[in-house]
Amino acid sequence: PRGRRALHAASSSFQEVMLTSERYGVQRLPFSHVSDSDVAFFERIMPGRVITNPEELKPFNVDWLKSVRGCSKLMLKPQTRAEVSQALRYCYKRNLAVNPQGGNTGLVGGSVPVFDEIILSTVLMNRIISFDKVSGILVCQAGCILEKLNEYLEEQGFIMPLDLGAKGSCHIGGNVATNAGGLRLLRYGSLRGTVLGLEVVLADGSALDCLASLRKDNTGYDLKQLFIGSEGTLGVITAVSILCPQKPKAVNLAFLGCQSFAKVLETFTTCRAMLGEILSACEFMDEKCMELVERHLKLSSPVTGSPFYVLIETSGSNSTHDEEKLNSFLEQAMTSGLVTDGTVATDDKKILWSLRERITEALTHDGYVYKYDISLPVEKLYDLVTDTRARLGQSAKNIVGYGHLGDGNLHLNIMAESYSHSLLDAIEPFVYEWTARYNGSISAEHGLGFKKKQFMQYSKPNEAVFLMQRFKAMLDPKAILNPYKTLPSSS
Repeated sequence: PRGRRALHAASSSFQEVMLTSERYGVQRLPFSHVSDSDVAFFERIMPGRVITNPEELKPFNVDWLKSVRGCSKLMLKPQTRAEVSQALRYCYKRNLAVNPQGGNTGLVGGSVPVFDEIILSTVLMNRIISFDKVSGILVCQAGCILEKLNEYLEEQGFIMPLDLGAKGSCHIGGNVATNAGGLRLLRYGSLRGTVLGLEVVLADGSALDCLASLRKDNTGYDLKQLFIGSEGTLGVITAVSILCPQKPKAVNLAFLGCQSFAKVLETFTTCRAMLGEILSACEFMDEKCMELVERHLKLSSPVTGSPFYVLIETSGSNSTHDEEKLNSFLEQAMTSGLVTDGTVATDDKKILWSLRERITEALTHDGYVYKYDISLPVEKLYDLVTDTRARLGQSAKNIVGYGHLGDGNLHLNIMAESYSHSLLDAIEPFVYEWTARYNGSISAEHGLGFKKKQFMQYSKPNEAVFLMQRFKAMLDPKAILNPYKTLPSSS
C-alpha cells in the first residue's frame, strides 16, 4: 500500500533527527507510531489531503533557518474546523503526537516536528469569513497569509495591525499562536490587544468557539489570551477575529545615519516627542547589518559611512501636516548633531524598508546563525552586542545587532562558518544571564519553541512556570500537542 511504502522510506531520516534531538538532550516520549490504518482513517476524512511521500514532506520537516529537523511521516491538510476536530479526536484516542504548522517561518524551532509527530498544516484553511467596514473587524481562517490579508484590506481602505518580514508566507494563525510582534507594534500594539476572538480546537478534538467580533466583552475570563503566544501547545487555532486599523493616507519614511548608539537613543527620544501620534515605526541597525545586506543581497543603502542607522516611519491622514512635522524633526536632528546623514522617501518606500526587513535573509547567507530575540530597557539595548563581541572575540565570524527601538526589542545575531557546540556553550547561557541581570526577556517576539524552552527560568519565576505546566496538563493531559516545545519538562 502507498502508506506503507511512504512510512518505510521516511524512516531512513530517523537517525538524522535523533542527532538533532540528542544535541538538546531530548528523548522521544512514548507516543504511538503512525500505522497504515491511521493513514487510511485520515484519508477517509480528508481525501487527497494526506501527505506521506517523503520528498513532499521534506520542506515541512525543516525550519526556515535549516537549523532543526524532524522526521514526520505524515502531514494532514484540513480545510475546516470540523476536519481538525476529527483528526485531533482520533490522535487523542490513539496517543499520536501532533505538530500544528502554519507558514513554517518560526525562528526557534517551534514549527517543525522534533521526532515523528504528525504535521497538521493550516495551509488550506485560507478563507476570509467576513469583514466589517464600519468596525474594521476581520474574521478569517488561521491559514490566511498575512500579506494576502493586508492586500485584501487595503482594497477596503484598511490594513493589518501587524507587519513582518515573513509576511509573504506566514499564516495569521501562526502569528497569533506565537504572539508575533513585528514592525507595526509601536503604533498598533501587540496581538494581545488587537485579536478580539479565536476559534480553537483542543487536544481531545473539542472545539472552543470564542470568535467574538466585539471590542468590549467583560464576561468572565478572557480565554483567548491563553492561546495567544501558546505556540500550539494548548490548542490548534482555526480562525481569528482581529481589529484592523484604517489605511493611512500619508506615509513617510526617513533613513538616517548616527555616529553612536547614544545618538540613536537621543534620535528616538526626539522623534517620539516631535512626531507624536504619527510615529508608526522606529527601527535601528548597525553598520555590519548593512554591510551584509549589501554583500549578500546586492541592496544598496542611500546612506553610508555611519556606525548605526535609524529607520523612521510616519503614518497619518494629512500629508501636509505629516511632512511638516517630519521636516521639523529632521532639521532638529541635523542641526543638533544627532544625525550626520539621511534621506527621505515618500514614494517608493519598499526600497528603504527592504534594507531592514531582509537583514535576517542576508545573515543566512553568511554561515550558521545563532539568533537571539531579547527585550531590554532601551538604554541597555546595544550593550549586549558589545559585551557579546568582547566575550566571543574571533570565535565568531560576525556579530550584529538590530531591532525595534520603539519597544526595546534587540535582535542579536552571531554568525559562524558552521555549527559549533563549543561556540554555543560560550553564548548560552551567557546571553540569557546577561538579559536577566537587567530584567529583560529572553524572547521578545519569537517565542521559546524547541530551542529556548529550557531557559524560561531566566524570564519567569518558578511559580509562573509551574502554573503554565498545570494549564498544559489540564487542556492537553496526554501532551500530544506540539510536544517538546515552549515549556520545560515537568519534574
